Order: sequence, then C-alpha cells, then structure tokens
Amino acid sequence: MVDHYDILIVGAGHGGAQAAIALRQRGFAGTLALLGNEPSLPYERPPLSKDYLSGAKPFERLLLRPPAFWNDRAVTLLPGRTVVAVDAPARTVATADGAVIGYGELIWATGGRPRSLACAGHDLGGVHAIRSRADVDRLIAELPAVTRVVVIGGGYIGLEAAAVLRKLDKQVTLLEAAPRVLARVAAEPLSRFYEAEHRARGVDLRLNAAVTCIEEHDGRACGVRLADDTVLACDAVIVGIGIVPAVEPLLAAGAEGAAGGVAVDAYCRTGLAHVSAIGDAAAHANAYADGAVVRVESVGNANDQAAIVARALTGTPEPYRALPWFWSDQYDLKLQTVGLSRPGDTTVLRGDPADRRFSLVYLRAGRVAALDCVNTVRDYAQGRALVERGAVIDPARLADPSVPLKEL
Repeated sequence: MVDHYDILIVGAGHGGAQAAIALRQRGFAGTLALLGNEPSLPYERPPLSKDYLSGAKPFERLLLRPPAFWNDRAVTLLPGRTVVAVDAPARTVATADGAVIGYGELIWATGGRPRSLACAGHDLGGVHAIRSRADVDRLIAELPAVTRVVVIGGGYIGLEAAAVLRKLDKQVTLLEAAPRVLARVAAEPLSRFYEAEHRARGVDLRLNAAVTCIEEHDGRACGVRLADDTVLACDAVIVGIGIVPAVEPLLAAGAEGAAGGVAVDAYCRTGLAHVSAIGDAAAHANAYADGAVVRVESVGNANDQAAIVARALTGTPEPYRALPWFWSDQYDLKLQTVGLSRPGDTTVLRGDPADRRFSLVYLRAGRVAALDCVNTVRDYAQGRALVERGAVIDPARLADPSVPLKEL
C-alpha cells in the first residue's frame, strides 16, 4: 500500500519547514508530510558556520520548532529519507529506501549539496564541507587534533569558518581563486575591507590561488597543492565553493532547468502539474535583478517563497515580489545586505571603513538597487525602503553618513 499525503514537502530545511508552518497557519486541514534527508528535526542552518561551529550554541537551540510543535499541528515528519525519482503523472515520489509515496501537491524544498572540488584528494579524510549538522559535527570532532586549517573559497561560508577557527586559535590559510573575496556578491570596497580584517586577525589570505590537488598521508589530507606547486601543510581542509541545487529528480521528471536549479513562475510553480519549488533550488525572474532569472540562496528567500506556495495552495494566490536580504557575522562585524547588486552597478561609500562602520550603496541607472551595511543597522533598516522604491538620490547626499537614509 502506498502512503499518500494531500501535500508532501520534500526538504526539511528552512523553506520546507516554513511551508508546513504557513499551510497550517492559513487553515490547511489536509494531510501534510515533511520529508528530509537528515535524521534531525528541522533546524537553522546559518549558525552552523558560526555559533554552532564555535560551540556558542548547542544543537537544541538551532531547532526551528520544539518536537511537540510538529505533532500538535499534525505534520508527519519523514526524516532520513531521500527522494530519488518523481512520477508527476502518477503523483508519486520514490525514495532511496524503495518506498513510494503519493501526493496531491508536491513542494520541492531540497536546497542543495556542497559543491566538491574536482581535483585529486577531494574525498580524503579531513576534507570537510559546512552544509549540515553532520558536516559540522565531523569537523568539531577532529578540531582538538587540528592545528593548521586550509579553507578553500572566499565566499561567506569560507570567511565565516575562517573567523571562527581563528577565535579557536587555529592557524588558518584561506584560498580564493578569484582576485578578491566575495567577488560574486559584492563590490571591491567590501571585498578589500574583509580581506584586511581577516589578515589583521592572522588569517593567511591568498588570492588568485588555484588548487590542483589535496596531498595525502595515510588516507587523510596533509596539504593543499597550488597551481604554482606551493604545498600548504595542514591537518584539515574546509571547502566552501558553493552548492549544487538538488533538483535532479525534478529535471528527470520533465521540469525545466534554469540558473542551475529548476524554473518556477511567480507563484513558485514548476512546469510539472501539482509541483512547486522554493528556496535555493528555485530559479525565478526577480524584479530586483531587473527581471533576470536567478536563484537566491538565503533564509529570507526560502521563507518568502514558502509563504507564496502556502497562499497559492490555500486559494489566495499572490505573486512573489519579496525584497532579498542576507547577513553574515564575522568576528565583531555584522554585515547586512538588502537588494541584489549586479555587475555594472556604481557604488557610493557611506562612512569610513577605517571606523569599521560603513555602508556601500549600489546604484543602477541612478536608482538605489542594494546596500551592504557593515555594523550600520540603521542604514540597513532605513535603506530597505530606498531599494523597494528604486529611489533616485543625489550620490553626494547618499555619501553623507550624518544624513539618515530615511530623510532621503
């Protein structure tokens, strides 16, 4: 006999959990299941590379809701399961353990898996990713015997991990293949600021650093070889070079791919009947990217799209138009970003990076398109309205930190 749920959510991260919560909040009374490939209850992921890795937060404080919450709301949890195939005409999914589960509506919220290095040694012991609790637990278990760590990737995950490891008094080398860190998501002034901060904290940060292989000793990583044949001795390697969206079963079932994920419309519907997709894997036309089809990898986007799907499935559809936002904690620096910056944007520096409190305002065709705010919560809070409106403001006034953004 095939188990059947009126709504089956595949993926028990932020997006999947929030979709289940929102459906019940909006009065959905049918059967509802939340299937995830981890054994844990749904939990927050951003602290994994920060407070959980450092030991400042136990896992119990990462849970999105207490255990009784899901039972009280009649949400069936199906942990430790992985969907390997979708049969859209039959409205069923097949799992890796051989089960077949039927659905009335399917919400795909699987996120992605860490992108692996393509070079020799990528699968050695001591080579770590930071994506799941299990990933970080393995790293934490090894840290007492680790002195030297090489972090590969100068995006947020790599920088956050480097910051925590320095706090734990590890010797850290951070490698970025591009000419600057955060090259895909921020303008050069922000990159240079964070490079200087990490170097000031003792991180050996190397740019234009291409990795050719991971060196081995007794089945474990012992060094990282660069393209110039430099070998960096280490006890552990952390790889933070992005994710691969987990959408293969949907694409195999006939869904359209886009931007590395699965294409969805303004209501988060895929091209497959009765199948929606949300979160990191959902490629959508975003107004804040001038209508370009993008994937937005953030908790905010996962939650916003979960709300869109919940509305659509409870009879009150509303198109997705949420303003993207992000954050990153490194040392005593809080970076808050609102909007989506794009190549070609001009920038206005608001404040002095030497004070470790400043904002970078991105202008596109003269309109405010995004802000990066470092230790300037007020700019972040007040700048949201400028991005939403695409405000046109004199750059000289934007650059004056004595003028509150709300006055502009």
